[in-house]
Amino acid sequence: MRRRPLLAAAAATLLAASPARAVLPAAAELLVPGPGDGPLAQWAVRLAASLARGATTAVALHPVVLGGPDGVTAANRFATAAAPDGRALLVLPGAALQARLIGDPRARFEASGWLPVCGAEAPVLLAGPHAPPARGAPPARIALPTPDHPGMAALLALDLLGVPARPVAGLGGPAAEAALREGAVNALLLQGADAPARLAALGLQPWLALDAALGPLLETAGPPELRAALLIAAAHARLQAMVVLPALTPGNTVALWRGAAQRWVEEGRAALVPGLRLLPGAEYPQLAPPPESTSLAYRGWLQRRLGWRAD
Repeated sequence: MRRRPLLAAAAATLLAASPARAVLPAAAELLVPGPGDGPLAQWAVRLAASLARGATTAVALHPVVLGGPDGVTAANRFATAAAPDGRALLVLPGAALQARLIGDPRARFEASGWLPVCGAEAPVLLAGPHAPPARGAPPARIALPTPDHPGMAALLALDLLGVPARPVAGLGGPAAEAALREGAVNALLLQGADAPARLAALGLQPWLALDAALGPLLETAGPPELRAALLIAAAHARLQAMVVLPALTPGNTVALWRGAAQRWVEEGRAALVPGLRLLPGAEYPQLAPPPESTSLAYRGWLQRRLGWRAD
């Protein structure tokens, strides 16, 4: 008879010492760059539904559209308003991170420590109907987007490789393809999951890809800070979007959201668009700003090469 009170007391002590089982919040917000009918917003709706299906407990994830497609406005809001309690997530495109690299004064967020949940990358290819020019040949005219676009890293890669090139900025997508057909440019940038298919359809030769192979290719080319900046900008160009949690979010909460994202990764891979790469959050490092010397090297190159400054 005396053992029962003792056992009950011991059980109560163990329960009090054991941490409560972590669960996701019943409701959370997913901050998404606009516009409301844009590709990121449409992607976020599907993602939110998949994360809800993959969660171990019932959770309602509500997309909230804010700002423009570069994601700077959404990232600014997330940095100032999101608490590290698992109730707020952000869809972060590579363009927002690029804005920080180039010193865009609009980008007031600090992404250091933001914790990736999942993400998607797509190829970025520079291609033309003929092989790139050799050293000493007349420069190739390259159709490229605006100087603040991460795809401008393709021009930096050509510079470091010694390939003569003259940028024709402000051309992307159909406008760049039209310029290529008319002979106004010799090469263009193909970006997105359909880049390999467009490469084949246009009958182009790949000049270079903004991927991990750039590191070995440029191992001894140019100053180290500029090579590092190129690799960072190339990663921004490949990044379609990354879903992140605020810094200091508890590890068990991060693990639960990443576990829910595994369902999205598996569903996405089952019907994967060729060229698109889905990544679990554990495959991304914590976000950290590049060293100041790297950012300054890239900004200096933009100013010297294109006469462009963020401010």
